[in-house]
Amino acid sequence: MRRPRAVPARPSLRERIEAQRRPPALARARGALFREAGLLGRARRRRALRLLLGSVPAAAVAACTAFLWRDDFGGTALGWPQAATGGLLLLALGGAVLRQARASAAGRAGTTREHLELGALFVVVAHLVARTAGGGAEGPLQPVVYLVMAFLVSFLPRRVGLLLVGFAVGLEALAWQGRGAPREELPAVAARAGFVVLFAALYHAVLWAQLAASRRAERSAVQRRLREIEERAREFRLLAPGSGGEGGGDRDRRMAEASVVEIEAAVRGALEVAEAALRSHTAAVYLLTADDAWLVLRECRSRSERVAPRLPAGEGALGGVVARAAAVRLAGEVRSGSYYEDGTRPRALLATPLVDRRGGHVRGVLLADRVEDLPFGEEDEALLGKLAAELVRAVAAERLMADLQRARDEKDRFYAAIERLNRTAKPREVFDATLQVAASMVPVDFGAVTVVEGGEGRATHRVARVSLEAGEGRTPPLEGVSFPDNGGLVAAAVKLGSTLPGREIRIPEALVFDGRTRLKGLESLRIFPLKAGEQVLGTLVLGSRRREAYGRDAVRQLEVIALQAGDALLRARLFAETEKLATTDGLTGVANHRTFQARLDEHLLASQRYGKRLSLILCDIDHFKSVNDTYGHPVGDQVLRGVARALLKEARATDLTARYGGEEFAVVMPETDAAGGRIIAERIREKVGALSFATELGSLRVTVSLGVATFPDDGRRKAELVELCDACLYHAKRSGRNRTVTSAQLRPSRRASGAGRAG
Repeated sequence: MRRPRAVPARPSLRERIEAQRRPPALARARGALFREAGLLGRARRRRALRLLLGSVPAAAVAACTAFLWRDDFGGTALGWPQAATGGLLLLALGGAVLRQARASAAGRAGTTREHLELGALFVVVAHLVARTAGGGAEGPLQPVVYLVMAFLVSFLPRRVGLLLVGFAVGLEALAWQGRGAPREELPAVAARAGFVVLFAALYHAVLWAQLAASRRAERSAVQRRLREIEERAREFRLLAPGSGGEGGGDRDRRMAEASVVEIEAAVRGALEVAEAALRSHTAAVYLLTADDAWLVLRECRSRSERVAPRLPAGEGALGGVVARAAAVRLAGEVRSGSYYEDGTRPRALLATPLVDRRGGHVRGVLLADRVEDLPFGEEDEALLGKLAAELVRAVAAERLMADLQRARDEKDRFYAAIERLNRTAKPREVFDATLQVAASMVPVDFGAVTVVEGGEGRATHRVARVSLEAGEGRTPPLEGVSFPDNGGLVAAAVKLGSTLPGREIRIPEALVFDGRTRLKGLESLRIFPLKAGEQVLGTLVLGSRRREAYGRDAVRQLEVIALQAGDALLRARLFAETEKLATTDGLTGVANHRTFQARLDEHLLASQRYGKRLSLILCDIDHFKSVNDTYGHPVGDQVLRGVARALLKEARATDLTARYGGEEFAVVMPETDAAGGRIIAERIREKVGALSFATELGSLRVTVSLGVATFPDDGRRKAELVELCDACLYHAKRSGRNRTVTSAQLRPSRRASGAGRAG
């Protein structure tokens, strides 16, 4: 009987799908190696290639350094290792140069590593050339090394150059050591190393000197151009004399420079039109100097190179134009046309004045002439007059724009100054803001703010703030100095409520503050009263080393600032008084109960944050009710004020002294342990005990009882600390008064009372 064959079990559908999805083991291994994130993936291959190429320069330098040390390049017969190393070196050098060229073309500065690689390759190549082609270290091509070093130091950053000099010297020493370090070669090695350093230093010094000379020449040219523009701006009346040094002078100069450029373009355009339309030999513009004594040539289009650059304003035909403020038209041989240095006599001359629209003053002359016998006609005169009017209009337009810009800047400065002064809340902030605002508007070499203290008949002046002191070392310190009402300028400015002095004075001899103080080194001085309504609160004193530094416009602006500063100072004083009323006990002058609670919370938080101790003292005047009953409440108030003064005097500057309520006071002592708190409490007790109060019934003395508790030993919360301190105070009063009790003394007594109750 035939046995049936076993039929293998068919795989399930899931097994067949998984078998189709699962790649073979070889494919999985290939994927693990060559996929994008695999061990040999594209990213890793690129990284490895970059690493390999990046290590080529270092490998070439290291290999050549080893050959130099072994002196394998000293002969003419070179083997394949030397040739391969030389080829690798040249390949690395070419790659470094190409990389540097690409960086320069892209506008990117090379990194320090790239510079070092390039420099090291050049140094090694120079050494190899000197030794291979020159017959060793003493060969005739050794200067190649010095020249290469000079080149590298000149064009690479200084830090890289220093490192390359050290590398070159190290190669010399390494080659000498590789030859066995013979002593007889040491002087030659030292000489070569010295020449390397010398050439590098010399070329660097020469390059630095050339760059410095170029920078100086550039600065000089810029300064000359700026001076020329400023001079022309003054001639065009775009800048007032002495205006350059006032606050905002930089902005004024920049605006004037832009205006000068526009006006010069207009002048050149007018002269081009005049030359073309009038067929002139010379077309020129002469401007009057500030003193109206000279005519200065400012622009010219002429076939002659001998046009005079400077003429007397009262001579010749041009002087007549200035004097009469009217156009001149001459024909024939013009004998008065003396504006050619070579004596040329024009056969026709047409000149018209440049008349300023503001005031009708003559500012210059626009002229055109001809050397041929061809006179100018009325149409020519009308054309030149229109060109002159256009020039005057261009100047007026630029001046108007400058005035508008200056007015806008002035308004912006006023708004900014007022806003800044309005933000001040304390007198010191008002003083600083006033001096800084004034310094931003005018030149200030000395600035001070004084305040008036005291009432009528006994007023005193105190220098509250000094920003700068004229003549360092020659003017004594002034801040905090007080002086009585006298005949000085500060006192006079307060009495009169006006700006002083009204004219320039000899400042070193003037009485400004008091007889002990003299301001030296100043050429200009103004004192402005700080007024709030009709009340003068102090003065603003400004001084400068420049003559006439404070013109009329500047004084007017500063007077407005002084008025704003006076209002700000009054507000700051009122704010300080209001704050004092809100935080201070009106009778004793120490902090009130509300301030004590708030400040104690702050100090406790700080002590908890920084792990510091804090001690609290509660103080009570013994038998104070009997003082009021026996001597009266006025004497009681006198006692309270005396005890408060004693507390303030014995407490430290960092402590808070407050009136806790009634005849009780409190002292908060940050960063103080229990022992320190007890010491201060005992000092207070002894000080109060030594006080004597004069009354109608005779001398009165009082004592105080004090309790001391410490955070965190006696409580981590404010309520616990105050409760324990109050318990210490109560125990001090119950156990005899006139004593100090700490929490450490309170605990044994509590335990004793507890044991007595138990018995």
